[in-house]
Amino acid sequence: MKTIAFLGGGRITSALVAGLHLSGYAGEIVVYDRNPEKLRALRRAAQVEIARDLKSAVSRAEMLIVAVRPASVAGMLYEVAGCGVAAPKLCVSLAAGVPLRNLRAWLGPAVHWARAMPSPVCRMGRGFTPVCFAPSVRRSERVRVRRLFARVGAVVDLPESQFDAITAAASPTHGYHALATLAKATQAAGLEGKTALLAAAHALCDGIGYWRESGESLDDLLHEAATPGGIAAATMAAMDASGYARVVESGIRAGVKQARRNARQ
Repeated sequence: MKTIAFLGGGRITSALVAGLHLSGYAGEIVVYDRNPEKLRALRRAAQVEIARDLKSAVSRAEMLIVAVRPASVAGMLYEVAGCGVAAPKLCVSLAAGVPLRNLRAWLGPAVHWARAMPSPVCRMGRGFTPVCFAPSVRRSERVRVRRLFARVGAVVDLPESQFDAITAAASPTHGYHALATLAKATQAAGLEGKTALLAAAHALCDGIGYWRESGESLDDLLHEAATPGGIAAATMAAMDASGYARVVESGIRAGVKQARRNARQ
């Protein structure tokens, strides 16, 4: 296997490297970051090879993965273009909201670009990664990208026009936020803190896990739970009446808007 070079040694790089190692991935992984503290922490945690400079990382890469903040992508790619070596043919951006047209403009038409949005849960091999490709990306390159991310979880192909929506919807932050909110409300109803958190985690994680593994439809499970006069039915009705659906929709809209603001940076 040839070398994958990550530009950026932050959270998502750490999660991907951990997931790849967990899967038994045997290819060479090199990481470059301007921040030496990040690199030292990543090397301790994941035992990856650290590139001494940007030129070294780019020159060795068979696939380049750009894993910096959206606002830093343009500057990083201009540095790549000026580092004195040609970028690899295949590059993957993990930057939310930064469209393929910008990536092509910043690094030139010779590079074949993919976008991917891996979930941080890929650290434990249960990630979820939407991918999309520029028209120039060859079939063999698409297969290579999909196979890489399939090592750390599920992969779904989407048109780029749907990328902002899935980025806003698929974040595990929704689960963490719902867990914290449900546990706090349950604690306010009289349950001790640790037990409230355990109950909320069961309701969210184990309930959804059952839906995924049972093959039953979500509508059927909701109907089954909403026994007239029952506690679940009363709970759901009150949440809906309080605007639960509107709140979630508002959050998704805000996430999509932020992704589009990233595209204009």
